[in-house]
Amino acid sequence: MNASFGSARFVVIDEAQRVKNVGITAKLIHDNFPEPKLLLTGSSSIDLANNIKEPLTGPSIDYILYPLASSEVSSNATDARRLIEKSLVLGSYPRSWQMSHDDATTYLRNLANNYLFRDAFATNTIFDTTIIDRLLRLLAFQVGKEVSYSEIARHIEVSKETAMRYIDLLEKAFIVFRLSQYRKNQRNEVGRLRKVYFYDLGVRNGLIDNFLPLSYRNDVGALWENYCIIERKKYLQKMNIYARHYFWRSYTRQEIDLVEEICVNTGAYEFKFKDQKAKVPSTFAADYPDVPFKVIGKDTLSDFIY
Repeated sequence: MNASFGSARFVVIDEAQRVKNVGITAKLIHDNFPEPKLLLTGSSSIDLANNIKEPLTGPSIDYILYPLASSEVSSNATDARRLIEKSLVLGSYPRSWQMSHDDATTYLRNLANNYLFRDAFATNTIFDTTIIDRLLRLLAFQVGKEVSYSEIARHIEVSKETAMRYIDLLEKAFIVFRLSQYRKNQRNEVGRLRKVYFYDLGVRNGLIDNFLPLSYRNDVGALWENYCIIERKKYLQKMNIYARHYFWRSYTRQEIDLVEEICVNTGAYEFKFKDQKAKVPSTFAADYPDVPFKVIGKDTLSDFIY
């Protein structure tokens, strides 16, 4: 092993997007010293992707570094249920979990109102902070609801194309992610709407400045839906399972929160925080009789994300 790295098994370059020609540099390190694994991290995913993908075609693997998963902050299913409210209110950023509630809310407000603009976007990306701010707050209030690009554009007073571009930027910066509609039966299903969720609920709550306990909130259902979907994504990455995610809605307004495709297997899930009973929508059952349907509540969550 070269003296530059000693006996290191990993070589980490943090904020790699700020290193000039980092992709070429990383390729030279890998070609000349193949034994240590080279880990490139960056807060700007757009910059990082643009700078490394071409030089590192082939030997590189992309990972999403999610906030802490439920299985990382709890030792068992009972412990996980005890920590659900904290996760729904304060999110899962590692630093916030080490703080008191008041310190965590201050940190998250600052994170939501400063970090998202300064570090998440590429340095050469042109954007209007006023539009981003209004868009993020609008999306934060619409978690779990179908959104129309035209309606969003009208609310923030921009063109539809501009609204789509900004949402795309937010998704590439891993602030939000979108689900499109599950459409196999064109006659019964709508296909032009999207749902938008946040990678971290602490950031989402910071954007609307609401860190109240669940008993004082009217958005618990939306928080639970967002939480279950993002925790499922974390679990699947941990297990190295690739899945495609959608939501389902019919013209008669019947809905299913999540439809998941893993290879040839499909599952349908409804998320109910208070473990309310829910039946599979009749239209979905008629069109997809072989797709299993499950309700995910606090008592059944562990089977879904562990």
